[in-house]
Amino acid sequence: MHNEIKNAIETLKQGGLILYPTDTVWGLGCDATNEKAVAEIYKIKQRSESKSLIILVSSFEMLKKYIKSIPGSIQNILRTSTKP
Repeated sequence: MHNEIKNAIETLKQGGLILYPTDTVWGLGCDATNEKAVAEIYKIKQRSESKSLIILVSSFEMLKKYIKSIPGSIQNILRTSTKP
């Protein structure tokens, strides 16, 4: 498993895409800061770029890097939540 994680990280760093299991479906992922990789996901999914994608973050601090304004009620939920 350790090698698979290392390979996935290297693939993401190089702008590639990964397929990963979630609790119900398979997810298609990339580095959300890589515009070419994100465009490739839209292409594969045949999805309009007007529809948003999910971005996974590891902390509230990381979320603030990508969201201009987070409503106070959401901030409270995120700061007090103990589960994803």
